[in-house]
Amino acid sequence: MRLSKYNASLFFAGMHLRLYPNGDLMKFLDQAKIYIKSGSGGRGSVSFHREKYVEFGGPDGGNGGKGGDVIFQAVDNMNTLIDYRYQQHHEAGNGRGGAGRLRSGLDGKDKIIPVPVGTQIMNEDKETVLYDLSTLGQQVLFLKGGDGGFGNAHYKTSTNQAPRYHTPGYPGQEGVVWLRLKLIADAGLIGLPNAGKSTFLAACSAAKPKIADYPFTTLTPNLGVVKLGGKKEDQSFVLADIPGLIEGAHEGHGLGDRFLGHVERCRVLLHLIDATDEDVVANYKTIRNELKAYGGGLTKKAEIIALNKCDAVDAKDIARKVKALKALTKKEIHVISGVAQIGVMDILHLIAKKIKPVVKEKDVFEP
Repeated sequence: MRLSKYNASLFFAGMHLRLYPNGDLMKFLDQAKIYIKSGSGGRGSVSFHREKYVEFGGPDGGNGGKGGDVIFQAVDNMNTLIDYRYQQHHEAGNGRGGAGRLRSGLDGKDKIIPVPVGTQIMNEDKETVLYDLSTLGQQVLFLKGGDGGFGNAHYKTSTNQAPRYHTPGYPGQEGVVWLRLKLIADAGLIGLPNAGKSTFLAACSAAKPKIADYPFTTLTPNLGVVKLGGKKEDQSFVLADIPGLIEGAHEGHGLGDRFLGHVERCRVLLHLIDATDEDVVANYKTIRNELKAYGGGLTKKAEIIALNKCDAVDAKDIARKVKALKALTKKEIHVISGVAQIGVMDILHLIAKKIKPVVKEKDVFEP
């Protein structure tokens, strides 16, 4: 099979190699399938009190302990689901059985599963969203542990003073879920491959995405914090760069359109168009068609259109392409260059103006 320039060497889409501080390889993964099980309750005890000089001790069997719960928690020290690619089974502890002298069994240990902020818990069909952990510190009790059984002391009555039966603990629950990570960002960069998205992100933030002169340099989403100094107070927002889209991405061409999920939470989309391309109108239509095919309300989000790489094109061509785009979109067309820093600050201030309120720090979940 002959691969086009857009489809060659894309076999590791969605898993980008990175390094841990100790030099080990780390991969970015935004989907994972895991198996979870809550703990079963401990059985009750059948026991009778036997003590010297106590003629009728009576039943003293204790109750079983409760099984552990399965809890998901959004944490801030994770940005990938790669850990759950290699550890797929997660079980909470079982409750211990009861004992004599009215001793209750020990409760099972809860299984807390940490996930990055922005993770969705989905059903096995990968379509039904069960929970969305979009706030730092948010917890979800997903599977409840089984209750412990009763010991024979529980069944003691005035008419049944020596019961010899108990109940076993209730079994725990189990299931299969998919985890999908949607990054939390205020604004997102969209466009065709080589539109200059990574260069723009590197120019306005401290992020260091891979930049090269071939398509699909960006294989995974990148985040950067943009800080703007103002007279009243400093403003900042998070900008997301996703891999480029091509025509037919919703059908699986190129890297596909799965990464569009990372800009679903964005309030503003910055659409970068390569000014060196001849047909900028067709490029714009391609991206808009892919957004429409993906859905998720992306076509309804606020959009800022910018012709990038203006330093590589003469003024006459720029004016012609701006006029063509303006006639199609009925919107203002901005002319910028990420490399030459032309018009970058104006675009950033416009994005910050559209993001209301401006995010200054991470939201923290308050139970």
